[in-house]
Amino acid sequence: MSHRHILIVDDEPGIAEIIGAYLEREGYEASWLSSGAAVMPWLATVQPDLILLDVMLPEVDGLSLCRSIRATSSVPIIMVTARVDEIDRLLGLEIGADDYICKPFSPREVVARIKAVLRRNAPAGTSEPAETGLIVHADRMIALYNGTRIDLTPTEFKLLAVMAAHPGKVYSRGQLLDHLSEGYKDVFDRSIDSHVKNLRRKLAAVAPGIEFVQSVYGVGYRFERAE
Repeated sequence: MSHRHILIVDDEPGIAEIIGAYLEREGYEASWLSSGAAVMPWLATVQPDLILLDVMLPEVDGLSLCRSIRATSSVPIIMVTARVDEIDRLLGLEIGADDYICKPFSPREVVARIKAVLRRNAPAGTSEPAETGLIVHADRMIALYNGTRIDLTPTEFKLLAVMAAHPGKVYSRGQLLDHLSEGYKDVFDRSIDSHVKNLRRKLAAVAPGIEFVQSVYGVGYRFERAE
């Protein structure tokens, strides 16, 4: 059992309770704060192993909190957001977070992300269970399947990261194009198909028989996470 201490900062009690229950089932200790203003005083006396930090919080927002925490601590931070327009900021690591996850999410996915971040930040001589399934590391722009790195271009990675943030959501070509930053001006609406085709081929090479990126006829594409 891990006995790592995870701080959940979220103003929705139901979400915090579910995540806390899953973490405790995995052997972690979980604490919960519902207010952004309570975080820095709490951290002055307790040092968690990781912080799961919601972006939208009362009194002090999560982005401001992340910057404040980073000024004095290197504790791993996973940001939680329900706003798609925040993804580019989080992907760009403007605030010093280690990873991000978008609502709605499954508790199992949250636990998997936490394990992955703790594993990357583990001191020498310690370890977390090996990552399984498809893992997208936004901070390092790396995608892994069962520990095998998938060699993606920046455009392919960005498309995967955007779709994987909301499994099951259907994106049109135009929406996917909108999610690409200024550095991707050479990508046009119909060329999205070519990039997605290459992405699917690379995913199939490491995960035969699993169709992570699915075509939706007449609309666009969606990501489905394999169980």
